[in-house]
Amino acid sequence: MRNACGPVAALVIWIWMLAGPVAALDVEVEETPTTIFSWSRDRCETWHIPDAPARAFRAADGEIRLIAAHNRNRVMHGKDLQTLRVDCRIVFQGADADAPENYDDKLWLSALWTEDGRTIHALAHAEFHGQRRPSLCPIAQYMACWRNQLIHVTSRDGGESFTRNGIALAAGIPYRFDGAAGKRSGYFEPSNIFRHGDALHAFVWAEGYQAQKRGACLLRTTAIADPGAWRAWDGKGFNVAFQDAYRDTVTDPARHVCQPIANLDGVVASVVRHRASGQFIAIFASNRRAAAASAPQPGIWYSTSADLVVWSAPRLLRALPLMWAFTCGERAVWAYPSLIDAQSQARNFDDVGTRADLYLTRFNLGADCKLPPDRDLVRFGVVIRG
Repeated sequence: MRNACGPVAALVIWIWMLAGPVAALDVEVEETPTTIFSWSRDRCETWHIPDAPARAFRAADGEIRLIAAHNRNRVMHGKDLQTLRVDCRIVFQGADADAPENYDDKLWLSALWTEDGRTIHALAHAEFHGQRRPSLCPIAQYMACWRNQLIHVTSRDGGESFTRNGIALAAGIPYRFDGAAGKRSGYFEPSNIFRHGDALHAFVWAEGYQAQKRGACLLRTTAIADPGAWRAWDGKGFNVAFQDAYRDTVTDPARHVCQPIANLDGVVASVVRHRASGQFIAIFASNRRAAAASAPQPGIWYSTSADLVVWSAPRLLRALPLMWAFTCGERAVWAYPSLIDAQSQARNFDDVGTRADLYLTRFNLGADCKLPPDRDLVRFGVVIRG
């Protein structure tokens, strides 16, 4: 169909797309957090920790289930988000597989979606730790030997257990593991899964590696049960189909990598739709400059968008020392933000009203200035205006 806009209107649209939209929403966070999971009080073992953003859904039995994953994944249950209790049963974990092509070493349940509260689909953050396999990565250093992909897993019992069906690769770079790469590579830390129009979406973080550029990439699917149905944004549309470097014939890897979205310069941990305005709010932790001449400011930032492609310039939500940006002497550092509205009627809590909660992992530092297992899941009240 021919565009009916005149030249003046077209010029206005072109300028707006270059500059990005002005943030239509003001998001403010309150001062005092509430502790949801206390490591000193609630842990089931030493490394039972909130090591990914909190995800919640309403199960078919009416209970709320919340997962803030580690690689031995557990669930919290409650009649609402204020009465969650820890369940020490492990609902999912990787097999510590030595072969990178199995995508089954360490697995985090990072993004969840359910239509009925019984069948839950998840994107699992799949880490391959090459440093533990010196024959594959002789340098034997964690960051230099880290490859990450995303796989699809499913629960058929409301989140009581999760299983994978075969390899189930959902998103991966089209290159085999290279133990000489000297840096981490792949797709990391998916956001929550959220609906826009007739499709489901999620953000992932891509590290720069060969044809893949570094940044936040947007994924889309219209068939959540099919791992191969995810498509990535290529700068013009959702035209990128992922290929398995071990099972597919990859003739042109550059056709199977995503194009990062502008203005989202941190790992997009959470995306929700503001019910009143229809705007999307993306939350991410970053150590970035608010202006070109300013010093980097570690903290939790947010950006807004009407279409998931054009995003406003990030705005600081809360200045906080981060797990990768802090100075020794801090009592606590922070990571893994997510925004959840306890009053949302959406089964997957992917929308918000005028109030919500910012969930974060708080690392309680000791005198040695190292990141400990002593980590709590907390939430701050948030007010949204616009």
